Amino acid sequence: MRVLIAGIFVFLLSATASADYRDVFEKEFIHKAWIGSAVIEEGVCVDCHTSKTMKEEYLSIPQEWKMSIHYENRVSCHNCHGGDPDDAAVSCGTPHSGFVGTPPYRRVPVLCGKCHIGIYQSYTKSGHGRALISSGKGPNCVTCHGSHRIQKANINIINKVRCSKCHTYERAKLMKQALFMTEKKIEEIEKNIRDLRAEGAMTAEVEKVLFRTQAEFRTLFHSIDVARVKSRADEFAAKLTDIEAMVDDIYSELAFRKNYSAFLFLLFACLSIGMLVLEKRYRD
Repeated sequence: MRVLIAGIFVFLLSATASADYRDVFEKEFIHKAWIGSAVIEEGVCVDCHTSKTMKEEYLSIPQEWKMSIHYENRVSCHNCHGGDPDDAAVSCGTPHSGFVGTPPYRRVPVLCGKCHIGIYQSYTKSGHGRALISSGKGPNCVTCHGSHRIQKANINIINKVRCSKCHTYERAKLMKQALFMTEKKIEEIEKNIRDLRAEGAMTAEVEKVLFRTQAEFRTLFHSIDVARVKSRADEFAAKLTDIEAMVDDIYSELAFRKNYSAFLFLLFACLSIGMLVLEKRYRD
């Protein structure tokens, strides 16, 4: 009888321990990138830009890049500027390296558009893009987003200080108001996904759907067309409602898992207590 009770306790402890282990395993191993994939190979670009031979105005570039959304998403120097980050001899400045360095002001959107294809197409049709193409003096990507310390896009980029450099803020303010509700809803969903991920929930699928929706939305507002943004507000609201439903389903699944784990714990605890009572009666 004692062996049976001891076996139940061992099973109870191992069950709860293995459940804890599985949670830790999922959070720290399955849901997180391996360190090998999280580290960017910096190469000779950073070595050179942090050396004593580099011009002072270029020394801050590596640190700015490391604080950017590009760094977070493993976009490195050569992805934008070309060259070979593994070979100092052809990393930059040679005809056959493919290095483009700092592009001419008018060509900046072309450089960024290699990756941001939809946004580039929308931009070139906008008032901003047409001004740059026709006169070479319109705002380009760097004007609003910066060159190296590029942050994740949000409507705070639209502000009086930045926008009034080229025109009155009233025009930009109308765009910001048109974007506000959609951006607010996106931020709420992103927060919920972060919370779920921290709990060990599987969020990869909903993150993909949100990313596609965000990309479409970012492409839209680079048109700088307030009427067009307003006309599609309901469409994006419906898409975000569907994504919220996906998030709610994950919350429900997570709650079920927690409740089921608690139920199993109580069940085994009751079984153990029951066996103790039976043993006591058997002795008596």
